Amino acid sequence: MYANAVVGNSIVTTIAGQSVTELAQKHGTPVFVYDAAVIAERIRDLAAFDAIRYAQKALSNIAILDLVRRHGVVVDAVSAGEVQRAIAAGYKPGHAHPPQIVYTADIFDRAALEIVAKYDLPVNCGSPDMIDQYGAICPGRGITLRINPGFGHGHSKKTNTGGQQSKHGIWHDQVADCAERAKRANLTITGMHMHIGSGTDLEHLSQVCGAMEKTCRLVGPTITSISAGGGLPTIYKPGDKYVDLAAYFKLWDATRQKLANEFGHAISLEIEPGRYLSAECGYLIAEIRAVKRMGENLFYIVDAGFNNLARPILYGSHHPMAICPADGSSAARGTQDAIIGGPLCESGDIFTQEEGGFVVSRELPTASVGDYLVIGCAGAYGYVMASNYNSKPLVAEVLVENGKANLVRAAQTFEDIVRGEVIPK
Repeated sequence: MYANAVVGNSIVTTIAGQSVTELAQKHGTPVFVYDAAVIAERIRDLAAFDAIRYAQKALSNIAILDLVRRHGVVVDAVSAGEVQRAIAAGYKPGHAHPPQIVYTADIFDRAALEIVAKYDLPVNCGSPDMIDQYGAICPGRGITLRINPGFGHGHSKKTNTGGQQSKHGIWHDQVADCAERAKRANLTITGMHMHIGSGTDLEHLSQVCGAMEKTCRLVGPTITSISAGGGLPTIYKPGDKYVDLAAYFKLWDATRQKLANEFGHAISLEIEPGRYLSAECGYLIAEIRAVKRMGENLFYIVDAGFNNLARPILYGSHHPMAICPADGSSAARGTQDAIIGGPLCESGDIFTQEEGGFVVSRELPTASVGDYLVIGCAGAYGYVMASNYNSKPLVAEVLVENGKANLVRAAQTFEDIVRGEVIPK
């Protein structure tokens, strides 16, 4: 099911039962709105796995972390800040089964190394040097390894996390060296993780499962868990498809069972969704502030820009879009082709562009100044990538749960933006 209510060429007046115009008038625009029911549905999709470990980098507001925690989801952290977010949202550090917080990265910066030692956090090592650094201050603990199997997959080169062009993970032929490093550091390799990028299909997945089996055999029976990583595809536009989750789980479960039989003990199976849980829950509401023609092109210029949602300028990502009339009317309108631009002083501040920066138009209902543009599938890599470029404030976030719209982050003020800046005397 396509959970996101925004469909191209349409009029949308409500989000999760809440009036778009009322949300905009109460919280200002731009504003992010999240539908808790969509996240809960995506969590249920993955119930067959032993543990669902949310990659919070996709959407890390502590209210979202609290929501997924209440639904039994554990969490991944890629920085000291994300560790602190998880704890603030109610997660307990330590080596539970499964651990509620795991630190996963390609390096330890100094703050991260200090915090994983302080809170006794399990670590998923993405570089051989991490093994040495962790072992020097945390000997006797268990670690997992993130392996780059030598191939990758992604809807963009920038989302492909496998292969020799990627910085992520430990190269597959360095596993024996890592096992020796772990032994010298008095660390035990207890788990293996592979993630090759976004939008993984079943053909690539079968290759990953084969690589996982081979790599685990190099380490041996100290392995007690494997992680399928993330990358489950999300529906952004017509023609996109979800992966067959039953077939997806079947492939990973077969790998897990083979290893369990060989090692003589149970192997737990984790999955690490980020975008899959959060993308479709999110909407970015912006107000149309100008409608103008440039030669043959018609532009709707809105008050949101790539400072709010960077995916189009980064990846050429497609997001569904709809119009909400200023008066909240759902009456049908004619359509026209329009390019959607933002307010920033950058030519690249265009929401309707393809990878490589090619500007395209989108068929949308006829709109006027004061109407609202609703951008769908904006829950993943939206607010978390936002910036103060052009001294624009970070915007409000609203979570709709059980029929109530809750403000879960206030919009920044100018004082927030300049806090910490000092004119020297």
